[in-house]
Amino acid sequence: MKKEQQTTAKLQLKQTFPLTIKRLGINGEGVGYFKRQVVFVPGALPGEEVVVEATKVHPKFAEAKIKKIRKKSEHRIKPLCPVYDQCGGCQLQHLRYDQQLNEKRDIVIQALERHSKLKIDALDIRPTIGMENPWGYRNKSQFQVGERDGKVLAGLYGLNSHNLINIEQCAVQHPATTKATEVVKGILQDLKIPIYNERKHKGLVRTIVARTGVKTGELQIVLITTKKELPKKDIIIQEIKKRLPEVNSIVQNVNGEKTSVIFGKDTATLEGSDFIQETLGDLQFELSARTFFQLNPEQTVKLYNEAKSAAKLTGKEKLVDAYCGVGTIGLWMADQAGEVRGMDVIPESIDDAKKNAEKHGVQHAKFYVGKAEELLPKWLNEGWRHDVIVVDPPRTGCDQEFLKTVLKIKPKTFVYVSCNPSTLAKDIHTLGSHYKVEYIQPVDMFPHTSQIESVTRLVLK
Repeated sequence: MKKEQQTTAKLQLKQTFPLTIKRLGINGEGVGYFKRQVVFVPGALPGEEVVVEATKVHPKFAEAKIKKIRKKSEHRIKPLCPVYDQCGGCQLQHLRYDQQLNEKRDIVIQALERHSKLKIDALDIRPTIGMENPWGYRNKSQFQVGERDGKVLAGLYGLNSHNLINIEQCAVQHPATTKATEVVKGILQDLKIPIYNERKHKGLVRTIVARTGVKTGELQIVLITTKKELPKKDIIIQEIKKRLPEVNSIVQNVNGEKTSVIFGKDTATLEGSDFIQETLGDLQFELSARTFFQLNPEQTVKLYNEAKSAAKLTGKEKLVDAYCGVGTIGLWMADQAGEVRGMDVIPESIDDAKKNAEKHGVQHAKFYVGKAEELLPKWLNEGWRHDVIVVDPPRTGCDQEFLKTVLKIKPKTFVYVSCNPSTLAKDIHTLGSHYKVEYIQPVDMFPHTSQIESVTRLVLK
């Protein structure tokens, strides 16, 4: 123990030292080792030799910033975004896109090495599926509103700070959302609508949310305010309609809490429809202000097709869509399944899933409110056993009780759609006693960020 303390104690705050970057970390930062201590360096790339300054020193690791790049990566490029280094919304714009795809596959491998006992060399981990045009893909923006020197700003809080970065152009946002936010910002400025001040907890408008139906071209604006009373409401609506004729849904959401959570409980439609329409493949979805929907529809189609392919359906299988949300994956696979049952703990999502099934005439898909670990044993007792289970859990991964239930019931095929390699690796490790990983297919849903999705096919041993 003493020896370990001696090794780590050598690194001091503000110390400057040379470092060779070995790989990318899960948050997109460069990772190197100084006297056997791991050092995370935002903005550094694998293969680079850098001089860094320690900004934080923890017992097990350190954080540092680049002072000088002695040897540059051949994959380093100039970021497209003018506020890239301040904003923090993207982490990898300085890395060439084809190399981003390689590094994201490596992030999946690192997670498996750290959290599972799988023999990585024996695994089929496929090349990452990317985008032909990896820009302007995000169909929704949630920009905080602020005021500086009498000027209305809208953007994101800077990296690890409460300094609002005004974003007029965002390289990864769909142009329709950027334009909408800029126009609404101008209207708030012109009409002198009180802007929320987070520090003083005063003011009215706190967030502008813009969402576009990429395939339908429909546009929704949500104003998030601290109070229900919105001064000059009719003029705001009139101006939005005049300056943005493509808008067909204007909504107000009230959130008066001191919180970083965006939406409050009360939502009211001010003008037009309660929702906008979006299309994924042959499926149409109604997106209300609070509905969760994938942010990159083009890649979602690729992700869901990979999940469908991993399920290897023949038309006879009983399929369970756990964590089903509004039923997207279950309905995507329904045309090749004998029967689909989906479940979720959020009643509103299940209502939407039922409506979506009805709208598309999918009669062999049923949706239930409840936890999979309670519903699956109940169905088994009733004599209904599923062949394939597909999960698309939140970043925290699958519930442990749910995984125990799966290990008891033992469906033949388990398809795991993951948005977090670390929880994927831990859950695969748990399932490892009865399931074998046939392959993992990474899919890049969020180009220029460190996030990576994947589809894993597991089969009963």
